[in-house]
Amino acid sequence: MYDCIIIGTGAAGISAALTLKARGKNFLLLGSPQLSAKINAAEKISNYPGLCAVSGEHLKEAFSSQLEAEGIEITSAQVTGVYDMGGHIGVLCGQQVYEAKSVILATGVEAVKPVVGELEFLGRGVSYCATCDGMLYKGKKIAVVCTSKSMEEEAEYLASLAAEVYFVPLYKDAELKSGNVHYIKDMPQAIEGNMRAERLVFRKTTLDVDGIFMLKSSMAPSALVPGLRSEGGHVAVDRQMRTNIDGVFAAGDCTGRPYQYAKAVGEGNIAAHTVCDFLAERK
Repeated sequence: MYDCIIIGTGAAGISAALTLKARGKNFLLLGSPQLSAKINAAEKISNYPGLCAVSGEHLKEAFSSQLEAEGIEITSAQVTGVYDMGGHIGVLCGQQVYEAKSVILATGVEAVKPVVGELEFLGRGVSYCATCDGMLYKGKKIAVVCTSKSMEEEAEYLASLAAEVYFVPLYKDAELKSGNVHYIKDMPQAIEGNMRAERLVFRKTTLDVDGIFMLKSSMAPSALVPGLRSEGGHVAVDRQMRTNIDGVFAAGDCTGRPYQYAKAVGEGNIAAHTVCDFLAERK
């Protein structure tokens, strides 16, 4: 049982990890070892205190070096659910479940917004995890909306199970080659159905399917955490980074604007200190 699980390896997650390390807590840092794609893509950062006109690449190298120096390891995993287990938190990553006394959401903001009906049908015909739910659709007809080439391995796995796969890549140079894969080059507009998702609606056509997989490199926190309160598309927090769910905290871009590294680092630090207070109160 960890004291805390940090979800996200951007500026907020790294800041939280460094603070928890300094406070001697037992924690898990989940995310990409390449850190935040936002950091990597930054050409020049001019408003980060102490660093004048630093590139995103150099900031990433500085973050990575500091994590290494502090002995903080990143566990490469995509989180597909965060659940209140009655006194502690369960974090689902594929078929692996990690347990902790608290969680810090530092997931950033979702690059691809949910389509109409996506969140409403989540768990009822819509899934974000091929490993978790793929076997439910063995021999069936599914749609797979993929936002990144890095997710193609999951799409290939689904193609090995399903009878037919309608593959919707939202990027260039997709390379799925299975014989049961049909490419659709159109933008999804909505997911429709009754008790379960039954149709994926495009600008030019509508597709009847048994299930829909939305393969994304990141998920909206509201999709990850059932019952999480949001405001204006962001996680609602107080000044101590507490959410409406006991033991769940949030920091960084996912809590709202401004989307800046300095703000994310400060919130990550606050969230970690609040976690320490939370743990002390429950001893």
